[in-house]
Amino acid sequence: MLTDPIQEFPDNVYPIIFSAKRLNPDNFWQSHQKFGSMSLPNQLKNQHLLWRAGFGPAVEQLPDLSQFTPQQFYNALVKASSKKPDYINVADNYLQGLMMGIDQVGRVQKKDLTPDEKKEIQRKSREGVRNLNLYWLHEMVNSSAQLREKMAFFWHGHFACRNLNVFYQQGLLNVIRQNALGNFGTLLKEVSKTAAMLNFLNNQQNRKGHPNENFAREVMELFTLGRGNYTEQDVKEAARAFTGWSANARGEFIFRQNQHDTDSKTVLGKTGNLDGDDVLDILLDQKQTAHFITKKIYVFFVNEQPDVQRIDWLTERFHKSDYDISKLMADIFTSDWFYDEKNVGSKIKSPIELIAGIQRMLPMKLENEESLIVLQRILGQMLFYPPNVAGWPGGKTWIDSSSLMMRMRIPQLINDEDELNVRPKDDDDQMMGRENTTPSAAPPKKVVFRGSKPINASVDWNQYTNYFDKTQREKLVNSIAGILLQTKTGVDGSVITSYADQSNREEFIKTATIQIMSTPEYQLC
Repeated sequence: MLTDPIQEFPDNVYPIIFSAKRLNPDNFWQSHQKFGSMSLPNQLKNQHLLWRAGFGPAVEQLPDLSQFTPQQFYNALVKASSKKPDYINVADNYLQGLMMGIDQVGRVQKKDLTPDEKKEIQRKSREGVRNLNLYWLHEMVNSSAQLREKMAFFWHGHFACRNLNVFYQQGLLNVIRQNALGNFGTLLKEVSKTAAMLNFLNNQQNRKGHPNENFAREVMELFTLGRGNYTEQDVKEAARAFTGWSANARGEFIFRQNQHDTDSKTVLGKTGNLDGDDVLDILLDQKQTAHFITKKIYVFFVNEQPDVQRIDWLTERFHKSDYDISKLMADIFTSDWFYDEKNVGSKIKSPIELIAGIQRMLPMKLENEESLIVLQRILGQMLFYPPNVAGWPGGKTWIDSSSLMMRMRIPQLINDEDELNVRPKDDDDQMMGRENTTPSAAPPKKVVFRGSKPINASVDWNQYTNYFDKTQREKLVNSIAGILLQTKTGVDGSVITSYADQSNREEFIKTATIQIMSTPEYQLC
């Protein structure tokens, strides 16, 4: 938890215009002198809920923030997320035609493709993963099913998988989105049988007599029990149970019976001719699995400082509900303690949350959507490209002197026609085949992608500026800060005013908004 958010960011990384003194209670928060779950007004409670159970308030929701209770808002979130999502298919006709033909599939499996064909498939698949990234990000910004997409985003990090096969990634994303609010046991089993995960964790190499332990180890360490709650022998025995689990070129799960070890195995004290499903059931029977998942969800959605008593209570209910994810999230988001002071404004927004949240508040059309990929890379979180199987560590790892400067510059980049001047670290997978045109020894210059352009966003300000129609001019800064910031500390209103365009009321609202979004405080939710 960031007990004093301002102290977490070194002074030397503030933009010059925000280096002036900051107000303490002399801003929007002064009217709520005791900031706690009982005194917190509905507006701030609902903003807190929408940042944690979604990707922040949308501009069209602003008039409702103070009119409805968090329970009413949560009920609406649940209802909007109740419909099963459509399968996202972004693969182009070339790849789809390749996968549809039996002969072509056979050729892929036999690796009879020519070097040029392989190169073209890799190029198109990388492009497909890029399009999948942008499509899902668009859903995070625009979908009314905010709760489902936020839960899917959490599971995307929990079941971290890096795979350049667009069909595999589409299949995994579909499983996660379909089951994001369902039963964790079902989600675990379906994810474990996706081609993306089986290939990423090398289970296609797991055969009788030559077991590969990677998949079994990560299922225990990262997906269910957590490190230290199983033995090396458990891993070895579980790996034998998962022998024969594989997938075909279409991404369909296949159980290769002739590769499966049918001898007796013992996992966590249970002995028998166990297969992969049996092992997953054994893991789900362990209350430690419920505790591991509950704690991880608490840290992600509530506070990075775990509350042992709260987590134990949630764990008990989660386990007794047979891993009902929806009930667990309701226990969290409808509780009084969720809105305690220590939990509000204590979380550093992940890059995806930051990018999506800005777009939800300021609806925009991007001339260059590729810039969203570049921003993800620069900020250190690119959808479908986790750093490793453990996913993104999150928390304070999102912030260093360079990334904070870039984060605070994003609103300016959106509002202006400025170009990015930070060079992302080279990674051929993440660059998706685009060459770095700047020599590696050269200092950082403009964006490294061939054909790079400024973001060039066309922001639709009307609904946003209209929201402040009845706000007195002298109260505008505090009102804007009240909907944008979740922290008790605030920026100096006089500094914001002095650097805002005061030529007319509308321009003042726009520029003050951009200035406030460019502060360290906006990085917290």
